Amino acid sequence: MPSLRRRPGRGDCLTLNTRSIADEASGRGRVAEALSAVGGRIVDMPDALDASPYDALLLLSFGGPEGPDDVVPFLENVTRGRGIPKERLKEVGQHYFLFGGVSPINGQNRVLLDALRKDFAGHGLDLPVYWGNRNWAPYVTDTLREIVTDGHRRVLVLATSAYASYSGCRQYREDLAGALAALEAEGLELPRIDKLRHYFNHPGFVEPMIEGVLESLADLPGDVRAGAHIAFTTHSIPDSAADTSGPVEDHGDGGAYVKQHLDVARLIADAVRERTGVDHPWRLVYQSRSGAQHIPWLEPDICDHLEELHGAGAPAVVMAPIGFVSDHMEVLYDLDTEAKAKAGELGLPVRRSATVGADPRFAAAIRDLVVERAATERGQQVTPCALGALGPSHNVCPVGCCAARTPKPAAAGADSPYV
Repeated sequence: MPSLRRRPGRGDCLTLNTRSIADEASGRGRVAEALSAVGGRIVDMPDALDASPYDALLLLSFGGPEGPDDVVPFLENVTRGRGIPKERLKEVGQHYFLFGGVSPINGQNRVLLDALRKDFAGHGLDLPVYWGNRNWAPYVTDTLREIVTDGHRRVLVLATSAYASYSGCRQYREDLAGALAALEAEGLELPRIDKLRHYFNHPGFVEPMIEGVLESLADLPGDVRAGAHIAFTTHSIPDSAADTSGPVEDHGDGGAYVKQHLDVARLIADAVRERTGVDHPWRLVYQSRSGAQHIPWLEPDICDHLEELHGAGAPAVVMAPIGFVSDHMEVLYDLDTEAKAKAGELGLPVRRSATVGADPRFAAAIRDLVVERAATERGQQVTPCALGALGPSHNVCPVGCCAARTPKPAAAGADSPYV
C-alpha cells in the first residue's frame, strides 16, 4: 500500500509514495517537475487510509437523457422556471437526437463510479460511493434518501465540475439543500454534508490532460505539428457569472472561473513545451453558449477562434477541453461535430484531446482528496496537493462565493442552513 508519510524532498500527493500518480496508475511519466513543487502529506499519520468521520461519498453530476423519449423531459428539468416552450426545447434537443437521444454523461459517470470503487477497495479505503444527478435519474434527492436509509450520516460530495462557478459549484450546493429539505419534510434524520474542494489543479486531473494534448499533437501530420496552436476550451458562461465566481476577493474580470482555467492552461502548455521542446501558442476559448444573445458571455467562441487562427496562417490546432471532466454532449457535439465541421470548411487540420474521464490517475486524485479532507476534519495537519500559481482551493465555500442569480439555500458552505 502507498505510504502516507512524507519523504524529504519529494512532491508527491497525500496517498502516494515516491512514485507519481501517473507512475502508480499507468506506468507512464509524471507531471513535469518544472510545473510546481507539490505538497500533500499528512503529518504523523498511519499507513491505513482513513475516511473517518465520513461514511459515504456522493458522486454528484448533471445528468442526461438515455433515449429519445427522455430528451424533452430532461431539457424541461434543465430549463425549469425559464418559461421555454416545448417546441423550442425540441429544437434545442436536436443535437441529442443526432446521437440517438442519448447523452454519454450517465454512462461515463457509471464508469467513473466503478473506477472509484475499485480504486478505494484496492487501496484499503473503506468508503461506499453513491451517485446522484441534478437533472435526470438517479436524482440527487433519491440518492441522498438511499444514503440515509443505509445508515450513513457524514457524507462527502464529489461534483463533476473541477472549477468555481455558480453552475459548477453553488448550484450543486443548492441541489443538496433542496434534497435535504425534502428529506426533512419526510421526517428522515439528516446527514451532514461536505463538498470536496475544487480539483482543477490537482496533478491527477492535470496529468491526463497533458498526455492528451501530447497524443493529439503527435497525431497531427508531421509538416504542421511544430506550428500547431492549442485551443484550451471550457463552457462559456455569462460575464456576470464569471465575474462573481469564487470567493468575493476573486470577483471581477472573469473571477475565479477564468483565473483557474488560465492556470491549468499554463500548466499544460508549460509541460508540453518541456516534454517536446516546442513552445506552442495557446489561448483559452469558450464553447456551448446557450443564453440570450443580448447578454454578454465569455468569448471568443471556439469556432470564431478557428476562423481567426486560419486567417492568421496557423497550420493546425489541438482543441483541449480542459473545462470538462468527461466526453459528454458538449464535447461530442460542440467540438467533435460543430468545431470539426468548421475546421473542415477552413481546411484547417484539427485534433481534439481527451478529457480525464475515469482515468486511474483521476480516481487516485479523488482518493487523495477524500483522505486529505477527512484528516482535516479530524484536526490533523495537512498540506493539500496542488499545482500551479493559485494553490489549493478552500474546503468550505465562504459567504458570497459564486454568487447566486436569486437567493436560495445552499448546503456544504459557510452559509449553509444545514450544519
